[in-house]
Amino acid sequence: MNTVTSIALGGLFLSVSLCLVRLLTAKTIADRIVALDTALVMIAAGVAIYSVRAGTQAYLGLLFVAALMGFIGSVAVAGFIERDAQ
Repeated sequence: MNTVTSIALGGLFLSVSLCLVRLLTAKTIADRIVALDTALVMIAAGVAIYSVRAGTQAYLGLLFVAALMGFIGSVAVAGFIERDAQ
C-alpha cells in the first residue's frame, strides 16, 4: 500500500507543480483561477491519500476545509469576473 500511495502522491506533486507554472504564466485572470482551483483540488486529493496512508481519519477535516475553500474562492472570483465584464 505504501508503494501505491507514494506513486499517487508523486503524481499529484508533479500535477500541482505544473498547475503552479500555469498559474505564474497565465495571461488572463480566468486562467489563473482555473489553475489555482485545480491545484487546490489536487492538494485535497493529496490530503485524502495521505490520510489513507496514515490509516487515520484525523485529516478529513482538513480535506473538507481545503475543498470548501477552493469551491468558495472559485465562485467568488467568477462573480467578480462576471460583474467586471458587464
